[in-house]
Amino acid sequence: MKPEFLRSDQCCLYVVDPQEKLMAHIHEAGRVTRNISLMIHLARTFEFPVFANTQYKKGIGPIVPELAELLEGVPCPDKICFNGLGSDEVLNELKELPHGVDTLLLCGVETHICVYQTAIGALQAGYNVWVVADAVSSRSAVNDHLGQERLRELGAILAPSEMIIYELLQQAGTDKFKAMLPHLK
Repeated sequence: MKPEFLRSDQCCLYVVDPQEKLMAHIHEAGRVTRNISLMIHLARTFEFPVFANTQYKKGIGPIVPELAELLEGVPCPDKICFNGLGSDEVLNELKELPHGVDTLLLCGVETHICVYQTAIGALQAGYNVWVVADAVSSRSAVNDHLGQERLRELGAILAPSEMIIYELLQQAGTDKFKAMLPHLK
């Protein structure tokens, strides 16, 4: 397979379940939150679609405040299935994506449950799946590691947030680079 650079016009950021009651128990939750934030800023800078979801919001609570503020106005359907694409509301959001969007950048929690199953659903639906490796985690480091390992085996691309950001930026000195720079420091 010939390598190709990510293109922003093909991307959609999908934020999976960074909810208060769950994030309180996530391994390295601060890192995950910071890197999800970076990815939201990237999506805004490049003006590609963002959507999020929650898992049983009634029981697990809302998205953590520092991300909820950044996700204001973003579609955020609630779900009870672990595979986001098993939710009719999520599928409806995907149908509304601009023509040509074929790549989902996944971040959130838990790597070995909802991120994993959502990635499988997206791969089955024909999407290219990039998992933002430093913007996902689980309650335990071992489950995060094993979840990421399995995702790679299934064909998802795993890359850290900065790799994705700089791949889309392509060069320094542009307006987009200048817009992202404060978030990268």
